[in-house]
Amino acid sequence: MNKLNVLLIDSDFNNTGLESSLKEAGFNVLKALYNATFLALIKEITPDVIIFNIVSPSAQMLADLFTLSRQSALPVIMFSTDATPDTIQQVIKADVAAYIVDGLDLYRLTSIITVAIARFKQQQVLKNALEDAMVKLEDRKQIDRAKVILIKTQHFTEDEAYHTLRKLAMDRHITLGEMAKNVIAMAELLK
Repeated sequence: MNKLNVLLIDSDFNNTGLESSLKEAGFNVLKALYNATFLALIKEITPDVIIFNIVSPSAQMLADLFTLSRQSALPVIMFSTDATPDTIQQVIKADVAAYIVDGLDLYRLTSIITVAIARFKQQQVLKNALEDAMVKLEDRKQIDRAKVILIKTQHFTEDEAYHTLRKLAMDRHITLGEMAKNVIAMAELLK
């Protein structure tokens, strides 16, 4: 297995305990303080996992993590001392894979990272499946709207409208959903 590249964001830059444990466990570690260049740093170094060792996540940190999860999601592990319900809810919304409160047991570090990465990957599969389902549902709605347009304007049966859409899509090498959107756009244009 290749060594994972870990970006360690530590609120105490002089604290070397976690950094040393990560290196002993075989991880490549880059340690940094959190600041306004966090998202740019992620793009520059492309870590495999991000670990925070902080007292409490700031609103800006959570906003950056939310942005990161939308742009180029990575597994994020956060060790913190803040157990307030509001903070936990905000951390969940920011897609943090593991939030450990007062539990920085260095002997469990590798298993925490392994579980967080596995949960992150599972979450990504579910997100992708949900996005695919939403696209298919939207396409289905567009296809139904386009069929109604063809039925009303061309006096087709429902089967004829569907087969016409399908043939047009195949002839143009586009999806049925895209063809449906084209038919709807053309109908709107001709109103």
